[in-house]
Amino acid sequence: MNAALDNEGRKAEAGLTDLAGKYLTFSLGAEIYGLEILKVSEIIGLMSITRVPQTPAYIRGVINLRGKVIPVVELRKKFDLDCVEDTERTCIIVVQVIHADQPIIMGILVDEVSEVVDISGPQLEPPPNLGAAIDTNYIRAMGKVGNHVVILLDVDRVLTTGELATVSGMSE
Repeated sequence: MNAALDNEGRKAEAGLTDLAGKYLTFSLGAEIYGLEILKVSEIIGLMSITRVPQTPAYIRGVINLRGKVIPVVELRKKFDLDCVEDTERTCIIVVQVIHADQPIIMGILVDEVSEVVDISGPQLEPPPNLGAAIDTNYIRAMGKVGNHVVILLDVDRVLTTGELATVSGMSE
């Protein structure tokens, strides 16, 4: 029995080691999040966002980025965090997600972008088990960087399949 548990622990550890790499960190309030750097296309300052009627509350609207219409998701609203006023540090991280085997370009509105960090296997832990009622499928792992815990997001899972279909229909 102990050998089976030990084997499962090694499998989980190996899976976490696969998540080691470079992450773009950003904040929403006091919490620090990270996105796999390969998913990030660019970081842009806050620009004029056009509100689209009858879209979910977590969609701030769309922007015109070099002639392409890009939907912008407000992570604070998506994660049910308190809303705050935009500041000069508020920015949009442009990411590419995969939906139905097709790439979707969208913006993620965050409070502030911090830095790119290299997180190794020993710095990673699995996401906490918060019970069946709380969906944490979008959390890849928890990274320990210095004295901080960085919540590493799986940007392909932050939005559900239905939500991604809505966002996909908004882009040009």
